[in-house]
Amino acid sequence: MRRLTRLSVLLAGAALLAACASPATEPAASGTSAADDALTGTVEVYAAASLQRSFDEIATAFEAAHPGVTVAPVYDGSSTLATQIGEGAPADVFASADEKNMAKVAAQAPAPQIFAANTLVIAVPTGNPGQVQTLADLSRVTTVLCAPEVPCGAASQTLLSKAGVVVSPASSEQNVTAVLTKVAAGEADAGLVYATDAVGRDDVEAIVPDGADAVVNRYPIAVLSDAPNPEAAAAFVAFVLSEDGQRLLADAGFRAP
Repeated sequence: MRRLTRLSVLLAGAALLAACASPATEPAASGTSAADDALTGTVEVYAAASLQRSFDEIATAFEAAHPGVTVAPVYDGSSTLATQIGEGAPADVFASADEKNMAKVAAQAPAPQIFAANTLVIAVPTGNPGQVQTLADLSRVTTVLCAPEVPCGAASQTLLSKAGVVVSPASSEQNVTAVLTKVAAGEADAGLVYATDAVGRDDVEAIVPDGADAVVNRYPIAVLSDAPNPEAAAAFVAFVLSEDGQRLLADAGFRAP
């Protein structure tokens, strides 16, 4: 009888210990950490127009990892964005399509980091009605280009100059999206855009011109020194530079930095 009583006490004690230990072994109810939960508010990202597709996907992934944060992207030509930032636009992050325009806001962006690279292609409407094959053909068909002050425009001028080709564009656009839109609509026979802009499109075809690999745009990103939400801004930049961010950029056709 004493032996049975002692066994009952031991079993009761073991059950009590198991009950006390069980909460520590339960899986977390959420995939977010305390650090993730600490980030809140809106992070306003000023990004080059050529980044729109990839940054929309990055924003979705970032918001999933940080449910308290909303990403508010603003897309335009890098020169336009740099001007707005210089005039005091309330941006948290600036992602430029070239280092020249990032340098224009060096006082507000003291520590930019290169996160991607891009090259140019000739974009033509599906079916290539102008029978464009080379850069030289751009001088005989209706061609649209980015304005020279825009990164894609500066790169286009460099590419054409190296090839010895002179083009009088039908229009000079303020961002690469506008060039692609005119080509896709058949308003132009050709245009120079970034390789990433033609990825996944069925309304344009891309032709890689000779010399394209020698003209490479490097994309820098920075947290602005007067960012309204510096913690979330730093986390966003870190995500862009992370393995997940780099994978999304590669899927969109960007080169590694």
